[in-house]
Amino acid sequence: MTDSGTHVNTVLIAPDCFGDSLTAVQAAQAVAGGWRRHRPQDRLILAPQSDGGPGFVEVLASRLGQVRTTAVSGPLGDTVDAQWVLDPEPPVTAYLECAQACGLTLLGGPPTTRTALDADTRGVGQLIAAARAAGAGRIVVGLGGSATTDGGRGMIDALGGPAAARELLAGVELIAASDVEHPLLGPTGAAAVFGPQKGADPDTVAVLEQRLTDWAETLNATAGRTVSADTGAGAAGGLGAALLALGARRDSGAAIVAEHTRLADDIAAADLVITGEGRFDDQSLHGKVVSALAAGAGARAIPVLVLAGQVTLGEPELRGAGIAAAYSLTEHAGSVQRAIDEAADQLTGLAAQVAATWDGSGGSNLG
Repeated sequence: MTDSGTHVNTVLIAPDCFGDSLTAVQAAQAVAGGWRRHRPQDRLILAPQSDGGPGFVEVLASRLGQVRTTAVSGPLGDTVDAQWVLDPEPPVTAYLECAQACGLTLLGGPPTTRTALDADTRGVGQLIAAARAAGAGRIVVGLGGSATTDGGRGMIDALGGPAAARELLAGVELIAASDVEHPLLGPTGAAAVFGPQKGADPDTVAVLEQRLTDWAETLNATAGRTVSADTGAGAAGGLGAALLALGARRDSGAAIVAEHTRLADDIAAADLVITGEGRFDDQSLHGKVVSALAAGAGARAIPVLVLAGQVTLGEPELRGAGIAAAYSLTEHAGSVQRAIDEAADQLTGLAAQVAATWDGSGGSNLG
């Protein structure tokens, strides 16, 4: 370890959320707190990120627009207060997050087979209606973290049905912000892949798949093409397919946040990039926040460190992705439960440990 006063670095701290344990904003603050313990002289740039899932609105609210709160129907019908962002700069743009209206965290407990069957997306439709009433000519819907597998039927019903929804959104630039590539149906579709994460057992997955298959006929007819097979149609339990049927285009959630948080400028100014997420695995390298950061930093030969709840990738995968090193919060904490229960403190401690072994010259002594 070298003298921490030898070098002053600009460190970009740009994590995604850590599941339900930490928002991206909280994670960035925790990493910064730990880093300052051993390298107080470094200049830190905090730029929390999101790929469209939970935290999408919070991250954007830190950089642009006005935060609004609308009471909408939650995933099981209870009223919830959903936050969204309205950017008044032309074109007036609303940034919505489906997790604010139908997220897993709104269930009031762990997901079950019953919640997997009952959860719907009506609240998302109500948010879209609120955005239109506020004059939004562009509506960006962040997809991820939903408790639902209704194919967006609740959303379309809340807008008055397919015809009324298309009429309401005529002339609106509608964007589905997601990095999920799954189609609506089949073995790689919404029910089969994501249903078990939302409480569905095999029998329930079969019921959900049949529901989606029946509903897909309406969506495809509405769009005049087979949107159910489109890339990203399976995002947020098929909400992606419903948005596509209403004329949306799919954009990378991570890219949208990166653009509006001016991530490229932050990377260009950095000597070191620190990012992180709840689980760093193969999916992280395909369109997620970590991969976007690694690509941008790699073009400038800037080292990238990953601090994650769990790390399943080995050295060959890390090198191939342009990651200098990855560290597991679970290993640092000693158990998964402690990593979850004490997420902020443990992440601060891990960041402090990493800072203590960083040589401060653009290289690393991180063993």
